[in-house]
Amino acid sequence: MQTDYVQRFLFENLDIRGRLVCLTGAWQRMLDGRGYPEDIAALLGHTTALNVLLGANQKGSGRVTLQVQGSGPVRLLVADCTAELQIRGMASFRKPESHFPSERSLLGNGRLSVTLEDMKSGQFYQSLVPLEGETLEQIFEHYLAQSEQATAFLRLKADSGALCGLLLEKLPRADLRDPDGWNRVTHLASTLTLDETRDAQPYDLLTRIFPEELMRVFRLYAVEYHCPYDESKVKDMLLGLGRQEVESILAEQGEVVIRNEMCNHEYRFDAKAIGELFARH
Repeated sequence: MQTDYVQRFLFENLDIRGRLVCLTGAWQRMLDGRGYPEDIAALLGHTTALNVLLGANQKGSGRVTLQVQGSGPVRLLVADCTAELQIRGMASFRKPESHFPSERSLLGNGRLSVTLEDMKSGQFYQSLVPLEGETLEQIFEHYLAQSEQATAFLRLKADSGALCGLLLEKLPRADLRDPDGWNRVTHLASTLTLDETRDAQPYDLLTRIFPEELMRVFRLYAVEYHCPYDESKVKDMLLGLGRQEVESILAEQGEVVIRNEMCNHEYRFDAKAIGELFARH
């Protein structure tokens, strides 16, 4: 059974299209070893779910990066998705001193940025919107309304074990096809719970949510967590700094430690390793 996927679908008689993302294993690998509190994991999960929903709509060699920057305890949420639906992400936060009643109170004021990058040409497009809404769901819906210039419905669910996202988009002729169609399917979509997505086949899940609607489902796309340990890149960076700079860090700290927050990797080099690195170059 495919447990990490994006499923595209279309309501044949309504001119409404959708995408469904459900992740368990890939999501758990992203969180592994990070020790995020449940509310922080949920925020990152919502960001990752939307990131994959957007990434699944890109053609060619595109990469989508979402960043939510805030002034509250959660300073930064980052999720990144390649055209091959390889994901990674992280949260930067300080531990709240008291209970925060809403996602927005954890974020404070700030902005959402969405970057679409063409990996072949190097060109990228970035859009920025202020954080408007009390939940990330509302903030993301505001972004979609501004950027897509179309009516969209979004549901995001996440805990430390699983995440799911459901995005519906109303196409131009939808009201002509069925004046009540949009209200009907969004009402049904709002009943989606995270528990019913766990270990469910996507087609079974969709027909359970929308039992009366005629749907066309498309190819199922697999999603994977991809953030490999890559010491060679770190060594290239150290060589770029130059021997004098690296040895001054070594003299001050006793070792050179490079931390990759995005991938939760740490690279350590002692005096012997640094000496060998520069001896070879």
